[in-house]
Amino acid sequence: MLSRVAERTYWAARYLERIENTVRLISVYDKLMYDLPTSVGIGWYNLITINSAEEAFDERYKVQDERNVIKFLLSEENNPVSVVSNLRFARENLRTTRDVIPAQSWVMINELNLFVTENLQQGINRSQRFNFLNGVIKICQQIQGLLMGTMPRDAAWGFMKLGRNVERADMTTRLLDAGVRAQLQVMDDAEAINSQQIIWGQVLRSLDADQSYRRAVRSSVKGHQVARYIIEDTAFPRSITYCLSAVKDSLEMLPHCKPVVSVVKKTQKDRLTPMDYIDLGIPLKDFLNDMQLDIAAIHSSISKNWFTYQ
Repeated sequence: MLSRVAERTYWAARYLERIENTVRLISVYDKLMYDLPTSVGIGWYNLITINSAEEAFDERYKVQDERNVIKFLLSEENNPVSVVSNLRFARENLRTTRDVIPAQSWVMINELNLFVTENLQQGINRSQRFNFLNGVIKICQQIQGLLMGTMPRDAAWGFMKLGRNVERADMTTRLLDAGVRAQLQVMDDAEAINSQQIIWGQVLRSLDADQSYRRAVRSSVKGHQVARYIIEDTAFPRSITYCLSAVKDSLEMLPHCKPVVSVVKKTQKDRLTPMDYIDLGIPLKDFLNDMQLDIAAIHSSISKNWFTYQ
């Protein structure tokens, strides 16, 4: 398999996963606006910080309010982490790899593009945002289901699965970070305990993890148990532990994988040891930052191993 084809399938999967999870990230804060007491102020700018996009945002907007943050994350064409930008990148990578992906996936990515183009204003307006966000998630999952159900388990599939799980691990850390930042902002509120339960419940729902969490944990929503579940659970497909295991499995399908596998194993050894999650403030935030750096190192190793053109 040519390195440029491998790279494009890898990135197509990453961009598709990033679109879905950016929408999930917005969904967390969108629902918190309705569920938290009016006395609690949750800053939308947190979503910019979580995506490490402060400089790009501040160049374009003077006011750090809800509308500007949503526009930046959904519709800003010059923002490389926006939904429209990632959709453009995903389409281009799928277009140039149509000989190794199911034909129907090209049709469906164009359907996603049409849906986003026609309904983008709904996503910006709070009153209609819920339907837009759910619509994007639904089509992304349909595309993922098509790829999982029809692609031969060859090298193209290996790079597709690899890209999806690298991106999913990274975005799961950012969704958890959203919960941490929201919790830090309600710590001094009179209804802090109730607010924290609402926050972590929304984090679970944003990952479609609320039902599986209840089955596994068998207790009410508690922040430290939510964090442990999303980081350490070995069966939930969006947990960080599961994603890194899936990354390792994908690598072992590919030739010359040993250098990258060793990087993944080091991350698993260094980061995924049992932790005490009672303190959900700065220590967890620092852990998530370190995990993001490790995931970036995994990506760099993948790129160096397979995508460096001679």
